[in-house]
Amino acid sequence: MIYSRETHERSPLRVFEKSIHGGLGPGNLGVVMSRPGVGKTAFLIGVAIDDLLQERRVLHVTLEDPIERVRAFYDTIFAELARTLPLEGPERAHARMERLRMILHFPQGTLPLERLRWNLDFLRDHADFRPRLLILDGVDFYATTSEELSGLRGLAGEAELEIWLSAVADPARGLRDPRGVDEGVVRFEEHIAVIVLLHSEEEGAVTIQLLKDHDNPDVADLRLKLDPTTLLLKAER
Repeated sequence: MIYSRETHERSPLRVFEKSIHGGLGPGNLGVVMSRPGVGKTAFLIGVAIDDLLQERRVLHVTLEDPIERVRAFYDTIFAELARTLPLEGPERAHARMERLRMILHFPQGTLPLERLRWNLDFLRDHADFRPRLLILDGVDFYATTSEELSGLRGLAGEAELEIWLSAVADPARGLRDPRGVDEGVVRFEEHIAVIVLLHSEEEGAVTIQLLKDHDNPDVADLRLKLDPTTLLLKAER
């Protein structure tokens, strides 16, 4: 582990994991929704960096931003974390994270299932790179089919992956069900284990609301926010 066990246990992400009964889990899909620009990518990068600091491999696939922008986002968030976490040698920790992470750019909004499968096989066979976490940022759920989501869930099971996807919750495109799940996402709910909604509040604060927690009927009432400055997950006092 790149940082201390005490720091790991004190991370607000442990609170988030406990609220979804131990985390997303291999073989499962999770979706984080928000209006455009609220903080989906920052939230997902925070999840990815937490895995990287535990020395777990991460594959980040962006369907919107170029690789250079995503890498710069990681560097910015890591720099903020390095200011507060007791890392021994931030430069060495950053270099170690770079070796554990791969970023790919697929310039399309629809779910690139076959291309994703090919790249996972290639990375496994030719680079000995087997990610534990896959980030899919920028999927257009309105242009995605149930067969594709089902296939992605199957891929998660085959590769023992946790897969987090981002989704735009835009009232101009679709309505929300009584819980707040966007119409573009709710039609795929049978394939999705965890659904999270980010709310933008006054003074730039962003609150995390848990809408679905696996098959648990009683969804936890989260008290977590993203820091308005860094957009990193923080504990509510």
